[in-house]
Amino acid sequence: MGDRWHVEVDRGVCIGSAMCLSHAPGGFRLDSARQSHPSEPDTDANEKILAAAEGCPVEAILITLPDTGEPVFPPEE
Repeated sequence: MGDRWHVEVDRGVCIGSAMCLSHAPGGFRLDSARQSHPSEPDTDANEKILAAAEGCPVEAILITLPDTGEPVFPPEE
């Protein structure tokens, strides 16, 4: 992939299912309120982070290109 990504979790949407932790171990953590946070908000593009975003049951994980803000996931329709 070669890109850098900015990863955010919309904590107003996150339901604390922890699916992101199973898809991308080490890529996310849950706080005491069971809200997800990316371990590294700015990271190299990788399939595990993308799988976590795609597998989130409420699409709370947002991935963008940091330089342009262009969405990686969810894709623009």
